[in-house]
Amino acid sequence: MKTYKTILLEKKDGIGYLTLNRPEVFNAISQELIDEVREALALVDKDEGIKVLIITGAGKGFQAGADIRELNVMTPLAILRWNEGVVRINAALEKLRQPVIAAINGIAMGGGLELAISCQLRIAVEGVKLGLPEVKLGIIPGTGGTQRLPRLVGKTRAYEMLLTGDPIDAEEAYRIGLVNKVVPKGEAVKAAEELARKIMANGPIAVEMCKDAVEIGMDLPIEHAVQYSQKNCITCFSTEDMKEGTTAFIEKRKANFAGK
Repeated sequence: MKTYKTILLEKKDGIGYLTLNRPEVFNAISQELIDEVREALALVDKDEGIKVLIITGAGKGFQAGADIRELNVMTPLAILRWNEGVVRINAALEKLRQPVIAAINGIAMGGGLELAISCQLRIAVEGVKLGLPEVKLGIIPGTGGTQRLPRLVGKTRAYEMLLTGDPIDAEEAYRIGLVNKVVPKGEAVKAAEELARKIMANGPIAVEMCKDAVEIGMDLPIEHAVQYSQKNCITCFSTEDMKEGTTAFIEKRKANFAGK
């Protein structure tokens, strides 16, 4: 796949791997990284050979937020444009055809946590710190953290993290439902791959329709969300995969889905 300066984009056996690759600064967000991630996500979305995407970080960190040195010399208008680029990345992760798993291999602070909570699933290594410390810098999370975090863990837990700026560890994140699983250090990507393979064993169109129903339905009144999801369900009934899946169930064998 295409070569980049600040990220690595690879695919293997149906899994896409997007690695943030600025380990010398804990993969801090720069303008170049924003541009490259946006381009990479567009490529992934169009790639029929990628069924699940895993995002992780190079080195000891997942993603430590903004590159403060870069932001410190920007004008307010430049910061707005920079920030909008990150907002669009996080939105793209929700709209991507494929489910996205964040393999949180190290510290995930500020924009790093906002990136992770824009993914559908999160796996973190033991002892890793996750937080939104922006209030300690005199600002607030600007790329969705104030909105997505309460939707994931509830207002009370979210307020504590947002208003104190204090980080939590992976074990507490699991307890409050912020991450799906905690694994030993060095095993985040391996655990993400295991989860990806479980997802990939299912009908690919059904997985795509299910993700779409959840993401769109979250912002609709419940009755409208149910109607929307019903249409996605009926779409699945028109596929060859549905016929294969139901036949395999009746015949007590593993389904061989073709994504059609």
